[in-house]
Amino acid sequence: MIPNRNSDHRMSLSTEEKAHIREQVCALELFILKAILAEREQIHPSALCAISEVTAADTIYAIDRVAESAIETWFDEHWDANWPIEVIMEGLEDDASLTFPRGTAVEATKLKCIIDPIDGTRGIMYDKRAAWILIGIAPQRGAANTIADIEVAVMTEIPTTRQWRADQLSATKHGGIQTIAFDIRNDFYATRVALSASDAAEVNHAFGTVCRFFPAGSVLLSQVEDTLWERLYGTPETPSPTVFNDQYISTGGQFYEILSGHDRFIADLRPEAFRKIGLSTNNLTAHPYDVATALLLTEAGCIVEKPNGEALDYPLDCTTPVSWVAYANQALAEGIRPTLQTVMSELLD
Repeated sequence: MIPNRNSDHRMSLSTEEKAHIREQVCALELFILKAILAEREQIHPSALCAISEVTAADTIYAIDRVAESAIETWFDEHWDANWPIEVIMEGLEDDASLTFPRGTAVEATKLKCIIDPIDGTRGIMYDKRAAWILIGIAPQRGAANTIADIEVAVMTEIPTTRQWRADQLSATKHGGIQTIAFDIRNDFYATRVALSASDAAEVNHAFGTVCRFFPAGSVLLSQVEDTLWERLYGTPETPSPTVFNDQYISTGGQFYEILSGHDRFIADLRPEAFRKIGLSTNNLTAHPYDVATALLLTEAGCIVEKPNGEALDYPLDCTTPVSWVAYANQALAEGIRPTLQTVMSELLD
């Protein structure tokens, strides 16, 4: 059945359909990973840092174009034609239409796919920290589609040259999460691995972060973070901090840190901070493709939501500014959420 794009009717995928699509997306991301690593071996690292284009969403670098080319090649050669699909991707403008099989009218597609080809480009192109390939798949609902519609999500690690392992996490709605690790030294040999989010009820002597990756808004966001921890845990009795932050410039990477138990709380409040200081630069915020794999956190029992506690219901596009908060567990959400909202109302409203 092809859904009516002008209807709010929600077509849901069966368990078997989600499993089939998950397998396809896992294969796609492995193909992208291999293409990026092969290109990295062939050219000088500085070539990957060249600016390719500046879009309304973000700056696109040469390394991003490698991933985008691999995506189109794989869809052309391997995507199941029984599931015509519309692709929304960083690097494409919102009014650009990409469908597979090629030439399929958007109105005739059954699925919508949102992709961040490389989340964490700035870190990986300088070989500082792993980046991630992010993909979410939802039944097609046209302009009505939101992040909440995603029923299949996969993210795959793009390791630095110092790493031998690349993790791949995948989930289906109500189907749980799976994690495998590829040994990139050994023909991408895959083994099952287990990740476990923290079950702690506080962030004392652990990692909790309010994102501030760029100079713009960083003073205000630091004030939000300082005030939040002071309200929750008081002023430390010693100069040594009791809450640590980690400015990992990759939303997918931050999701991984929550899922693996490394971090307990992360809040990306850049849109609110930029509005407060009068900035309208949306390309410095997260966008829907950055949170395309939020389903992974939900399926792992973590909490990911808007700062006001509502579900992530951002449209599946490339330009909408996105705010989000992730907690490793329900107890942390219940303990931090009210204070965070109070601090935001005082400093960001």
